[in-house]
Amino acid sequence: MLLRQGSTATPGIPRPGSAVAAWALSQATPLLLRKAAGRVLVWVWKADAELVVAMAQVQEATPQARTARAMMPMEYDDTESFRSSHLGVGEKLVMPLPADPRTPPFATYTWDTGTHFVTVTAVCGDRERFGTVMGSLDDLARTVRLVDDVAVGESAGVLRIDPA
Repeated sequence: MLLRQGSTATPGIPRPGSAVAAWALSQATPLLLRKAAGRVLVWVWKADAELVVAMAQVQEATPQARTARAMMPMEYDDTESFRSSHLGVGEKLVMPLPADPRTPPFATYTWDTGTHFVTVTAVCGDRERFGTVMGSLDDLARTVRLVDDVAVGESAGVLRIDPA
């Protein structure tokens, strides 16, 4: 789904060899995720893997990262408060119909823990069905926790991100 969205972002006809690129990306992705050492988690919609891809990541809150967040375009200022019992109050940005029709709809959830930014970004491959998955994306975003706040012996079903 992401490769298809990427190829439609550039004008023209789909490029030949995209099947080879998809295969190469599928082979490289596990290596890249292992190299991220737990700072990135990726999910797909189980019932329809082409519909939604969500990615959670932890980024150190450096002065440069804070400056970059403050300098985002005006359309990204339309956030609303979003509460997670694990990470507290964060921000939720939903872009169901981005200005550029080639840009897929997306939602971003962000929490500032003081030392790190925890971000969950979900991209949908279908503009018409984006609204139908928002409740489930909210539920997914509320389950994200940092490893530091997980008690010993807690459920194995807890999604964990290591901020290191």
